[in-house]
Amino acid sequence: MFRKSKSVVGLDIGSQYLKAIEITIEPAGPVVSGYARLALKDASSREAAIGELLASGGIRAKQVATSVAGQSVVVRYISMVPMNDAELRQAIRFESDKYLPFAAEDVVLDCQRLSHAPAGEADADKMSVVLVACQKGVVHGRLEQVTSHGLVPMSVDIDAFALANAWEQSRLASGGDVASAEDVATALVDVGASRTQINVLRAGETCFSREIGIGGIDMTKAISRRLGVDENEAEALKCDPGEREIEVSRTIGPVLEDLVAELNLSLDFVENREGVRVDEVKLSGGGVLAPGAAEYIETATGRTATLWNPLEGMVVDSDRVDVEAMEGQASSLAVAMGLAVRVLAA
Repeated sequence: MFRKSKSVVGLDIGSQYLKAIEITIEPAGPVVSGYARLALKDASSREAAIGELLASGGIRAKQVATSVAGQSVVVRYISMVPMNDAELRQAIRFESDKYLPFAAEDVVLDCQRLSHAPAGEADADKMSVVLVACQKGVVHGRLEQVTSHGLVPMSVDIDAFALANAWEQSRLASGGDVASAEDVATALVDVGASRTQINVLRAGETCFSREIGIGGIDMTKAISRRLGVDENEAEALKCDPGEREIEVSRTIGPVLEDLVAELNLSLDFVENREGVRVDEVKLSGGGVLAPGAAEYIETATGRTATLWNPLEGMVVDSDRVDVEAMEGQASSLAVAMGLAVRVLAA
């Protein structure tokens, strides 16, 4: 389906910003041919802002991959008796009621067989499956936001899986290894405005994902409250604290403490359930750029925690893209990039 078009746009519709990455397939390989980022005035302005976003970046492609997140999305890692893909898609409708808080008829449902065996001796003769569901109203609403601008939705993913797509592409583009040893896992942690996405990869494949309702907005509110400034000034201080870096870092400490407490619970759970060691945390998202955030996460998790660049190794069309502006926001573009690179698998 993607081969009918040379370009696709990864459209990340966040709670605070809209972000778009356009990728064009050239004879020599994929090229970043468009980039745009736009602050939202309020949640009700999202749909109208999409057109403004694409126009501001000179993005011409009509094919779009976008995503959903939040409480309407459920991801479960389950064990099932071995079967082929066609049988799995039939069986999952009956199995899903055991794992979902929504009625099956009220959700858009998908599933994928995983290559690693289920954890635990009781499931040794079964296969691992990731089950994903999202309430139909949320999916349809997202599609309407896209189609109202004459765009063609190619896929609706979830943020955590887009994050993994971006990580895989960055490793391939930079010549690194995608897969790790079976007993070692990597945690991708994307700290966005209103939520943090976690996706733990084992041998290059997801084995755990979770969403934590803590993000950069919580840091901004903490700065506003404790330093006695309005939220606009607090946001500016978070992004560029200048001489107040130590003060701002201390102010957001309690938010980071809550975030890392949840992160540690997740990583400990994965290690105990999967029998693996999560030895590194790869950080992305605008929230990790706050003063001292990355250092705090590394110290408090007791694991190597480093920022990664979802644009690493990618060729960029500098005639169409403001490279300096895009690189300055690279950490926050992981989801948009992951959505766009779906074209590479077609």
